[in-house]
Amino acid sequence: MSGSGSGQQDVDIDLGGLFRAVWDRRVKVLLATAGVAALAFGATKMIAPDYQSETRVLIESREPEFSGPNQASQAGADRVFDESGILSQVQVLRSADLIKQVARNMKLYELKEFDPSAAPSALSDLLVMLGLKKNPLEMPPEERVLKEFNDKLQVYQVEKSRVIAISFTSKDRQLAAAVPNEMAKVYLALQSGAKLDTNSEATRWLEPEIANLREKVRDAEAKVAAYRASSDLLPTGETTNFATRQLTDISTELARVRGERANAEARAAGVRSALASGRAPDTITDVVGSQMIQRLKETEANLQAQVADLSTTLLDGHPRLKALKSQLEGIRGQIHTETRKILTSLENEAKVGELREQQLVQQLNALKAQSAQAGEEEVGLRALEREATAQRQLLETYLARYREATSRTVENATPADARVISNAVVPTSASFPKVLPITIVAALATFLLSCVVIMLGELFSGRALRPVSATGERLAPVRPRPALAASAADIPIVAADTSPDVAPVADGDAVDLLPAAQTSDADADAAEAAAEPDFSIEAVAEHLRATGVRVAISVSPGGDEGSTATVMLARLLAEDGVKVVLIDLTGSACPTRLMARSPQLPGITNLLAGEVPFTDTIHADRFSDAHIIPQGDADPRQAMRGIERLKMIIDALTNAYDLVLVECGPADEMAVEKIAGRDGAEIILSAPSVSDERIVEVLTGFGAAGYRDIVLMTGQAETDPDYPDQDAA
Repeated sequence: MSGSGSGQQDVDIDLGGLFRAVWDRRVKVLLATAGVAALAFGATKMIAPDYQSETRVLIESREPEFSGPNQASQAGADRVFDESGILSQVQVLRSADLIKQVARNMKLYELKEFDPSAAPSALSDLLVMLGLKKNPLEMPPEERVLKEFNDKLQVYQVEKSRVIAISFTSKDRQLAAAVPNEMAKVYLALQSGAKLDTNSEATRWLEPEIANLREKVRDAEAKVAAYRASSDLLPTGETTNFATRQLTDISTELARVRGERANAEARAAGVRSALASGRAPDTITDVVGSQMIQRLKETEANLQAQVADLSTTLLDGHPRLKALKSQLEGIRGQIHTETRKILTSLENEAKVGELREQQLVQQLNALKAQSAQAGEEEVGLRALEREATAQRQLLETYLARYREATSRTVENATPADARVISNAVVPTSASFPKVLPITIVAALATFLLSCVVIMLGELFSGRALRPVSATGERLAPVRPRPALAASAADIPIVAADTSPDVAPVADGDAVDLLPAAQTSDADADAAEAAAEPDFSIEAVAEHLRATGVRVAISVSPGGDEGSTATVMLARLLAEDGVKVVLIDLTGSACPTRLMARSPQLPGITNLLAGEVPFTDTIHADRFSDAHIIPQGDADPRQAMRGIERLKMIIDALTNAYDLVLVECGPADEMAVEKIAGRDGAEIILSAPSVSDERIVEVLTGFGAAGYRDIVLMTGQAETDPDYPDQDAA
């Protein structure tokens, strides 16, 4: 750390001196460390040790193997212990009822450790008498035990698991292990008892409900039977009634009768067609199948055989042949008559089928009307059946749950949804105090604190601070160079008496420009040792960084050459990490051409004329991190009407930038006064190749206008080996 100021010498911290101061006092530091370590060791040894033991309980669903089928299938789904479920069980273990039960079971109220208020000290009695402390004996013994128990108890969920740890601290080793085990035992008993109470309550609630449901089922089924009888909806199957079944039977019979009638009509048509066409009737199936026709055919065949036999011996006119031929004609007439009878029989059969069909159609129509009425009446029947079915299913569900609940009312039939996976054991070592760690920590803390106190004492006394010369201090992060300024009060010129501080030079022709006044004797010695004053761009940049100038006005008597040097100054400052913005107020727009990406960008004239917002006029430089507000393309006369806004614009820019650089071109002192006033801004005279007479003339004009400190920039920028391209633009 270093500091600098007017009339003060820069200093830095001497780290070696700090460590030497600690080393010189090493004996005291070691004695303090050893003393505190000994005190910590003795104090921890005097404290009565506390012992801690832990029981772990796993929360899981535990269903007995004799559970009902529904319960067994849904056991995993109904009892899922999520994060909130485990935390709820933690709160159950910390509940007052469970702790009081443990205290009663183990008779903890008889132990002084759990009721220290039973034998108060003299100091406690005094505080109670003065009203500064509430009398602890006013609390019931159970409440006092509960308070001490909670102070010694820790119940927490093991991270990313369904395991709950029960940790207890006590002065007694045996008690430290017995209490967590008893808590786990009482917790499991309470959980099992809660489930048993739930089953008992369910049994008591289900008994009257089942009795009520039985009556409802009986009434519902009676209503179904009465409705069936009154509506003639006698069931003939699971899904059909008598009317529907009868309609189905009639439809089947009607289809059969229609088929038989059609068959009879077809057979009669075949016989009629054979008779009409003169075909032999024995080709017809119904004729051939008749027994009478078959006997007549046999007789005809016999007569034909006899006629054929006698024709060989007798003449045609023989009476015997005439008799046989007469019989043969009679037989054939009988066959024809029998065929007619068969045809008549078939026609009669068809007519009977038609009559039967008509009767069945009439019955079918009547049954359709009855079936439609039965369908309307079945709506009410189905409603009654649904009600009866719902009541019956509810009754069966209640009966199943009642049987399950009854089977679980037996002791140990409902285990708790938890089990002990790790019982607490008697601890062998104390949990507090840890003698060795406490001693080591106390020794280290004392050692560090002693070293810090010694170092702070050295710093506050000034013994750890060492002076640093001005030439050895780095004022800027890039290149340390002395800043040179030319003041109108310190410039000797020839035959010029306009300024009270000017004096003639011996040779009468040249102008001797001297560096500005120094801030210390070391700076004066360095300036006297310099053979030539440095007015380069780098020196001016160094001067602006060192003095922390916020606004700088650059005047270029030589025109664009000086404006170009100002652009190089802005880029050099940007390379050194300074946030700089350049405002182009020149008439030639030289900075705009060098830095802006396009000459048509909106700039300062547009802003003064009120044509664009503030942010639209700020643009990035093409070759550096600097920003530029270009000249713009607005009417200059209209822009000059708002010149009074320029100071406000510059003030606003100083809030966002480290340096606001205004390039005015070959402006005079009156124009500069309109921009920056008489004070608050650094005036830079950028004259790379301007003659000394012209420089003296300009400086004299600014001196007469009241500007005392003017920075002269006449030299060219020197390329730094670390930044070979800084002047490439």
